[in-house]
Amino acid sequence: MKTTVTAKERKPIEHIAFIMDGNGRWAKKRGMPREQGHRFGVKAFQSILEHCRDIGVHTITVYAFSTENWKRPEKEVKSIMRLMDRYLSDFEKNMDRYQMRLCFLGDKAPFDAKLRARMEQMEQASKDRERILNIGFNYGGRDEIVHACNRLIAQGVKEVSEDSISGALYTAASSDPDLIIRTGGDLRISNFMLWQAAYAELYFTDVLWPDFGPAELDAAIEEFYTRQRRYGGV
Repeated sequence: MKTTVTAKERKPIEHIAFIMDGNGRWAKKRGMPREQGHRFGVKAFQSILEHCRDIGVHTITVYAFSTENWKRPEKEVKSIMRLMDRYLSDFEKNMDRYQMRLCFLGDKAPFDAKLRARMEQMEQASKDRERILNIGFNYGGRDEIVHACNRLIAQGVKEVSEDSISGALYTAASSDPDLIIRTGGDLRISNFMLWQAAYAELYFTDVLWPDFGPAELDAAIEEFYTRQRRYGGV
């Protein structure tokens, strides 16, 4: 007889990454502006963050704003920037509860000075925490690899290796993701963690991000544990 083992009874997954897709469509279905979808998306993110803490996930990475997202309407982009500023205020107030090191993945240069300073302040304030929260903000996988190569060139590296490239990525402090979850129904990774995703398990769901909660995450984890990770072996 097959025994069902719950996520809490298994060895926790080390690193889960999320492509949080579907905020705009979620809002449209409800007759709301897209900005409202992003606000509810933040609430879903906070719920998932706490659930990951409860089940022992060490590292969480989220794709919050891509290098391509600047093409969206100016009003929507400004709304996302305001949401990030508010989230940083919440993170600061609840650092002891979250107990996570905050790391931003991506180029901070395009952000206004106030937001950039807040991002750097929170990274510094949380740097001694053991668990890691990576937020991809103005992030793109190809851009990250180019940035890593240019960083190595600037260091005078004559010959690169997988380890040297991994060490020059924005995610140098993190392990590679074990599981990448994309909500919203699209079956692609959209320039997310291209280097790090080499052996990650991919999980796609039609659930829009604001509706993705602990039960949906547990279902993804259940699916993860049915898979055999061979890393190229047999």
